[in-house]
Amino acid sequence: MSRRDAAWLADILAAIDAVGDYMAQGGLDQGVVYDACRARLIEIGEAVKHLDPILLANAPTVRWRAIARMRDQLAHHYFDTDHAIVTYVVHEELAPLRAAVAALAEQATAPGTELPEDKPSLLQLDA
Repeated sequence: MSRRDAAWLADILAAIDAVGDYMAQGGLDQGVVYDACRARLIEIGEAVKHLDPILLANAPTVRWRAIARMRDQLAHHYFDTDHAIVTYVVHEELAPLRAAVAALAEQATAPGTELPEDKPSLLQLDA
């Protein structure tokens, strides 16, 4: 895993933790909390788009492409965003995503998992 992948994984974990902090301050029915959570979901999707597909294959149960597509929806079609979908993702999907990302980040510390930092994977896809 490259250092860049490790940084993107750390960004995802930080965004998920921030959503938890926002939710502790109020529910998604509060506009500022909803907007803050939506912004963090955009950050998560953007980070996912930068991760090496070989790395993502280590967590095959995570719907990585759906996360990237949700980012696009939230960023470009924000007036069409279904509140129920954001609510579902925040309440049901972020905890398993956090566990998967934490496991991938832990792999970064395993010996022999480093990739050259500036050498992209041949399989690098635009998620």
